[in-house]
Amino acid sequence: MIVFTAVLVWSGIAPKDQLTWFMEVAPAMIAVAALWMSYKSFPLTTLVYVLILIHCVILMIGGHYTYAEVPFFDGLTDLFGEGRNNYDKLGHFAQGFVPALITREIILRKNIIEGTNWQIFFIISFCLGFSAFYELIEWWVALLSEEASEAFLGTQGYVWDTQSDMGMALLGAIIGLLCLSKLHDKQLGLIGQRKRIDEV
Repeated sequence: MIVFTAVLVWSGIAPKDQLTWFMEVAPAMIAVAALWMSYKSFPLTTLVYVLILIHCVILMIGGHYTYAEVPFFDGLTDLFGEGRNNYDKLGHFAQGFVPALITREIILRKNIIEGTNWQIFFIISFCLGFSAFYELIEWWVALLSEEASEAFLGTQGYVWDTQSDMGMALLGAIIGLLCLSKLHDKQLGLIGQRKRIDEV
């Protein structure tokens, strides 16, 4: 919470565009409020909390500068000779990577879906659907506010931006499951042990 609050305060000081900052940071504030309210009834693993924090930081940095103008990624653009700032692709990668582990934790702890293959299929499908829904939100915002639409959408003139955003979320979900499932299982085991001790 200290890290979250510090980055949130920093991001809110003289952002590039106030409305864009609010729209980009709002999901992080909603997520933290939900986690705060559910902490006693359904505490998550440390791994998932850390991933959520990292995702929130990505959102807040993007909100401060706008996704098309994050300085470090401007430097990468110059280095590799690309025509756009790709910080938004990092954000959409995280949009698949982090929700994949959150969804996995809920499915496993609540025993919602039997069978590993079905679990993986549902998690990846959910993350891709969530990414597509976010793209719809961006579209609605663009229709409602022409002034903030370019900064919020961050397309930078790239005609396939929406599709590549969803592709990055899909890639993030797959890589998240491949790289962190074993570590996640260990932490889920610790939660199970604590639960059994509490019941005794």
